Amino acid sequence: MSAPAPSPLAVVDAEPLPRQEEVLTEAALAFVAELHRRFTPRRDELLARRAERRAEIARTSTLDFLPETAAIRADDSWKVAPAPAALNDRRVEITGPTDRKMTINALNSGAKVWLADFEDASAPTWENVVLGQLNLIDAYTRNIDFTDPRSGKSYALKPAEELATVVMRPRGWHLEERHLTFEGRPVPGALVDFGLYFFHNARRLIDLGKGPYFYLPKTESHLEARLWNEIFVFAQDYVGIPQGTVRATVLIETITAAYEMEEILYELRDHAAGLNAGRWDYLFSIVKNFRDGGAKFVLPDRNAVTMTAPFMRAYTELLVRTCHKRGAHAIGGMAAFIPSRRDAEVNKVAFEKVKADKDREAGDGFDGSWVAHPDLVPIAMASFDAVLGEKPNQKDRLREDVSVAAGDLIAIDSLDAKPTYDGLRNAVQVGIRYIEAWLRGLGAVAIFNLMEDAATAEISRSQIWQWINAGVVFENGEAATPELARRVAAEELAAIRAEIGEEAFTAGKWQQAHDLLLHVSLDADYADFLTLPAYEQLVG
Repeated sequence: MSAPAPSPLAVVDAEPLPRQEEVLTEAALAFVAELHRRFTPRRDELLARRAERRAEIARTSTLDFLPETAAIRADDSWKVAPAPAALNDRRVEITGPTDRKMTINALNSGAKVWLADFEDASAPTWENVVLGQLNLIDAYTRNIDFTDPRSGKSYALKPAEELATVVMRPRGWHLEERHLTFEGRPVPGALVDFGLYFFHNARRLIDLGKGPYFYLPKTESHLEARLWNEIFVFAQDYVGIPQGTVRATVLIETITAAYEMEEILYELRDHAAGLNAGRWDYLFSIVKNFRDGGAKFVLPDRNAVTMTAPFMRAYTELLVRTCHKRGAHAIGGMAAFIPSRRDAEVNKVAFEKVKADKDREAGDGFDGSWVAHPDLVPIAMASFDAVLGEKPNQKDRLREDVSVAAGDLIAIDSLDAKPTYDGLRNAVQVGIRYIEAWLRGLGAVAIFNLMEDAATAEISRSQIWQWINAGVVFENGEAATPELARRVAAEELAAIRAEIGEEAFTAGKWQQAHDLLLHVSLDADYADFLTLPAYEQLVG
């Protein structure tokens, strides 16, 4: 075999990283370049289609199941491909970024699956993008260990049979990778993350008895799933592995995708592994799409929108029914609690809530669920063990009792809760604290005993924007206005300065985070994604 031609990709404005040549090989970059050449034009068309659909929702304030795909939904004969052995039992999945310590801890956590995240739990600095790939390569070759420089504690992998199966999540379609360009244009971050991971690890994973498995984020339509399927077909041929080796689980975390679950599975049917219920991004998507819809679409405080809310029940139960009808796994939502090392009472209350949440999911027919911390793995495992026993999943529970009408998914006003002043303050607090960490390169951040990621910041700024634009009046009589948001943000910034001290405040990116939160919360032109203007300010 002759050496590959030099890659047409250029690495720009990036400081050299240790061992980057092991990731950014000519052959790997040539593969990413070919993905870009073949598939970015269609990705661009699909992003334009998102804008057209959003304009249509603004005009009609409604959504419905697609009439043009009714035949797919009515055809009971098709199923997705059977799950590979490594993905047949997914009762507990842990999520987190791909830094070295997390890579070891997640693989060792006792969870069945680790969602290795290049998306919402990872700020896309060049270091995170490249070294995250290197950490996964090192994990698969058992060339990874870590010693914490502060505690001196050492971390190493358990035996192979005890490690979680990796399902990798690339960035969403809307994000670019500015450090890799083709003829002066950035390559989509999704193609960079997928391409580097697939090229380096597909064969290696097959040899380990697993495979290249992916979570697909921010999907808004079955046409976007179709594009991913075309990428999988091409990629498998390119490296010479059998068609159907790739498996993809799609996050149903946009309101438009909730109306196309069956079609999404159909488009990916040879490569589909299941669907997942992604709560915060789903709520963010509702606000984004129905922000012109008036009072009936105004969400209350995010913590008041539990999974038992009628419109959330409709979404999750439809997801289970859809997956099981088609032979796919249904994966539940996140338990984001981070145990406190100092407050046993906080832990007791939170663990009870986590248990109730996972008991409900297992009882509803989900085949597994997410946690954000290793201490939650046993709690979630017990909930699913109680229902599954020795069975790897409960796909035989067809949930034919579930019937969801189009209007049920957007019946926001069925929830008996209202926005509160404390909810506004919490949105500001969490928004500033999360964005500050993101601008320093951290995508998964513990705030007030919860593991927060970019979806958290999106729902925070979206709720501030929605409440102001809907003219919400809080229970204390204050109206949601730009002036109130600025006052609360100034108070929170001062409180943070007092809490952490002048030196730490100055060393951080607090003022920048405050300003960015207010910009995306108050600008009349609602930004599609907070991470787009934030990426322009991200150093590295």
